[in-house]
Amino acid sequence: MKPQHLALMLLCQFIWGVNFVAAKYGLMHFQPLFFVAMRFSLVAILLLPVVGLPKRKLKQLIPLSMTMGVMHFSLIFTGMRYLDAATSSIAVQLQVPFAAILAAIFFKETLGWRRLVGMIVAFAGVVLIAGEPRFIGNLWPLLSVVGAALVWATANVQVKALGDEFDALQLNGYIAILAAPQLLVVSFLLEGNQWPQVLNASWVGWAALLFQSVIVAIFSYIIWYNMMRRYPVNQVMPFTLLLPMVGVLSGHLLLDEVITWQMLLGGLATLAGVAIVVIRRPAVVAPSTKTGI
Repeated sequence: MKPQHLALMLLCQFIWGVNFVAAKYGLMHFQPLFFVAMRFSLVAILLLPVVGLPKRKLKQLIPLSMTMGVMHFSLIFTGMRYLDAATSSIAVQLQVPFAAILAAIFFKETLGWRRLVGMIVAFAGVVLIAGEPRFIGNLWPLLSVVGAALVWATANVQVKALGDEFDALQLNGYIAILAAPQLLVVSFLLEGNQWPQVLNASWVGWAALLFQSVIVAIFSYIIWYNMMRRYPVNQVMPFTLLLPMVGVLSGHLLLDEVITWQMLLGGLATLAGVAIVVIRRPAVVAPSTKTGI
C-alpha cells in the first residue's frame, strides 16, 4: 500500500473512532432520533445535487433506507445517549460476527471452526462488559447498540443483494434522501416538537452534527470505498480493527470516561474475536467494493 493511501486509511479509522465522541456531544444537545434525522437531512441536501433523486431499484432502496437509515442509527444513537462512547465503540463491533452469520444463512458461506471460535470470543467479550455493576438493572442501552449491530449486518445483506447497481456516493445519497423524511416523522411522533432544541443548541451540538454529516457520512466513506477499489479486501478490512481502540482512547481523553478492567478485558476479547473473523474471510463482512453505506 502506498504511503499516502496508508495515511488515508489511518485517517479514516481515526475519524470513525472519534465519531463516537462526536455523537456523544451531539446527543447532549439533541434528542437521539432528531439528531439522526438532522444528520440524514444534511447529507441528503449536500448529495442531492450530485446524485439526484433515486429512480430505480426503489423496492430495494426503500427497505434499505428503513434498516440502515431509520433502525440502525435510531438504535445506536438511542443507546449511546445513556452509554459511554468507549463501550459503544466495542459493542458495535459485533456487526462483524453478525454479518458472517447472515452471510452463511443467505449466501451459503462456510463459517469454519476458526471463525466460529472468533464469534464466540467476540460475543463473550461483550457479555463480560455487560457484567459490570453499572449495567445491573440497566442493560437496555447496551442491548440497543448490539441491536444496531445486528441491523447493520442485515443491511449489509441488502447492500450485497443490490450488487453493483450504485456506487458508494449514490447509495449514501439515496439512503439519506429516503431516510430523512421517515426519521423526521418518527422523531416528531416519539419525541415531539424539537424546534426549541434547534434554537437553543450551542455551537458544540452543531459542530457534532457537521462532523457526523460531512466528515463521517461523506468524506470518510469516499476514502474507504476508494481504497476498497484499489486494494484487496483482505488488505483493507483489518484496518477496521483500529476503530474500537480509537473509540476507547478518545472517550477516555475527551470525555473522561473510566476504563475498567472488565471493559479492557472484554474489549480485547471482542477485538480478538472480530480479528479472527475479518482476517479469515474479510469479504464476508465487507460490503461490495462498489457500493456501501
